[in-house]
Amino acid sequence: MVESLLPAVPSLDEPLKILSACHQRILAQLQTLDRLVRWLPEHGADADARKAAESVMRYFDTAAVNHHRDEEEDLFPRLLARVSADGAFRVKSLVRWAREDHVAIAGKWRALRVQLQAIADGESDALGAEDVANFTARNLSHIDREDNELLPYAAQLLTAEDLTAFSANMKARRRVFA
Repeated sequence: MVESLLPAVPSLDEPLKILSACHQRILAQLQTLDRLVRWLPEHGADADARKAAESVMRYFDTAAVNHHRDEEEDLFPRLLARVSADGAFRVKSLVRWAREDHVAIAGKWRALRVQLQAIADGESDALGAEDVANFTARNLSHIDREDNELLPYAAQLLTAEDLTAFSANMKARRRVFA
């Protein structure tokens, strides 16, 4: 029996679970981009295509930005502060990689967003399949490494106090008041 029609979403009181859940939402947006690439040649920038483009832009312009800020401003500094000398090289390398990858992903997003804006405005039905594939591949690789390397370190290293402060900052970023 299904207990709820809606998927369970962790609360902002669980910052590491929120980061992982956000990865799932990113994957859903990447699927929308893939469907849009296949939709446009037959249907053009119709109402459905415009709506899909707007939805993807809204997500990557807001939620994805907050997600990266959560990591850059809260997760990474806390990880670096908590890691022991034995794990320092590995965690520092992961954090450096993630920060660099955020910059690369943002660059790919800016180029893709121009195309999506033209679709949303009904001015174009062109969406580069290669651009979408590159953006998707970069995100998939990023999510995989964060979920399988970075977040497990965070779960081991962060204290209850770290998570409480992290949660408060996430709420403030999203203007959610308890």
